[in-house]
Amino acid sequence: MTTRIGVITFPGSLDDGDAQRAVRVAGAEPVALWHGSHDLDGVDAIVLPGGFSYGDYLRAGAIAANAPIMAEVKDAAAKGVPVLGICNGFQMLVEAHLLPGGLIRNAHQQFIRRDQRLRVENASTAWTSDFAQGDEIVIPLKNADGGYTASTETLARLEGEGLVAFRYVGVNPNGSLNDIAGVTNERGNVVGLMPHPEHAVEPGFGPGTPAAMRSGVDGVKFFSSAIKATLAAV
Repeated sequence: MTTRIGVITFPGSLDDGDAQRAVRVAGAEPVALWHGSHDLDGVDAIVLPGGFSYGDYLRAGAIAANAPIMAEVKDAAAKGVPVLGICNGFQMLVEAHLLPGGLIRNAHQQFIRRDQRLRVENASTAWTSDFAQGDEIVIPLKNADGGYTASTETLARLEGEGLVAFRYVGVNPNGSLNDIAGVTNERGNVVGLMPHPEHAVEPGFGPGTPAAMRSGVDGVKFFSSAIKATLAAV
């Protein structure tokens, strides 16, 4: 059985093609989905990709969170279907209230692009099970509205219940509270993060490592984890 992972394209999506390729590299079948549809085409998992959906008008991800297909995404998430939001996709998930908190303008008010070191804080989600808790990985980061924010009460709950999925290591690039780079819901099927794992899946095209330039492939494990999660659910 081949896992089918849908990648939704919104007006302004930039990394939907990259996400589809990452799905294929990991061994699943990518399925292109459209923001204006109400059909998820029976996919086993869903990726909301990076970009600038609807030009980031109002707030990043705010309009996309109300796109027609998001009604189906919410229903699927409630049923346990794995959903990953990457960068702009993470912004959509918080705007749709599928994940807690919010994303605001970077603390230094500038767009940032860097290869970012992360620590895996929760390795029991549908998108992180191929990691071990405490693993440090390198994933490309590129955003202008990547500062994670939440109320004091929400932060305490995230930390206390192990819902922080990833944390920035070495440098906090955007002023995120508690160095939070990504979070998960309680069930562990919905995960959002600002860095871009789909840009770290092929040697020669990923971030640099001590072994060689552009050799980083830590992003593959996001998608292989989802494949295992969908097969385990069958």
